[in-house]
Amino acid sequence: MALKIVVVAGTRPNFMKVAPILAELRCFPRDFAPLLVHTGQHFDYRMSDIFFEELELPAPDCYLGAQGQGAAAQTADILLKFAPVLVQERPDLVLVVGDVTSTLACTLAAAQRDLPVAHVEAGLRSFDRRLPEELNRLAIDALSDLFFTYSADADANLLAENVPASYIFRVGNVMIDTLLRLRERAEASPVLDDLGLVPGGYGLVTLHRQSNVDDARTLAGILDAFARIAERLPLIFLIHPRTRKNAERFGLGPRLEHTPGLRLAEPAGYLDMLRLQEAARLVLTDSGGIQEETTVLQVPCLTLRESTERPVTIAQGSNILVGCDPDRIVEATFRVLDQEGQRSYPIPELWDGHAAERLVEVLRQGIRRR
Repeated sequence: MALKIVVVAGTRPNFMKVAPILAELRCFPRDFAPLLVHTGQHFDYRMSDIFFEELELPAPDCYLGAQGQGAAAQTADILLKFAPVLVQERPDLVLVVGDVTSTLACTLAAAQRDLPVAHVEAGLRSFDRRLPEELNRLAIDALSDLFFTYSADADANLLAENVPASYIFRVGNVMIDTLLRLRERAEASPVLDDLGLVPGGYGLVTLHRQSNVDDARTLAGILDAFARIAERLPLIFLIHPRTRKNAERFGLGPRLEHTPGLRLAEPAGYLDMLRLQEAARLVLTDSGGIQEETTVLQVPCLTLRESTERPVTIAQGSNILVGCDPDRIVEATFRVLDQEGQRSYPIPELWDGHAAERLVEVLRQGIRRR
């Protein structure tokens, strides 16, 4: 009898991770019966639907329609809506990815019903508990039963937290599976022409972390840094709905709209986003996934955070942690711009496009042992 696996996704970073896993699970219909649950944490077209189209993800088997303002309300709503799914489906395994609210809520719901949980991207740590994602990561791993990792530091973090080594499987980065599979299609994207951009002639900006955009002084300082950088290198700012809303609430809307050299654009679909990253001179971001993607795309990344749960990208040299101080951001950016020629960064081990294959093989071996 096939192993029934509920695969959970809720936000755009999740979609890139579950796509190759679902595709690989469906290669073995005798072994697996996967069900995709979309929590609805990201629900509009640009944040959700377009990713299902471009990643060739099947329509979700269950859509929870998560509601609520803030992480606590969303967690409670997802818990209430996911629990009946578990009662009805009675899965053999719940597979979760990443560190978002959906991941935490569904892990907790499964653990409350004594259902085994497999966490993909386990073991990542920033060691900064002020960040909500760090609390999520700690709680998810504390409740999980199988741990799929993509780097040696993640393995070490889990071992330090007394996770048995036999439950840890380093399989690689499933998000890079998606990137490598769709890279050629992304290169054909017309987004540069649509936005009037020239390869190497702009910097790409994303910003959405609450530590950066929920505080007026911090956000104002970061925007000041962008203004100074834009005097030297034009910036295209893919502005997150939360960032735009807070900028307007703090009275920073005019600064966003009228800074010379800084152009605003809506969040991009997956293929357009890959193309924008690959053609950029550099990327300024507070995203976790973009730190990984720029490493593979060989584009310098400046991370606007005081800590990162992805230190492997810093070790490889592609990522620089610059914090949110305006002077540090500008100084680090100008150092990158002063470097001559294209640098080459080593790709981390097992970021090779076959992580999902290794992950599913671990599950198949488990079936055989059972």
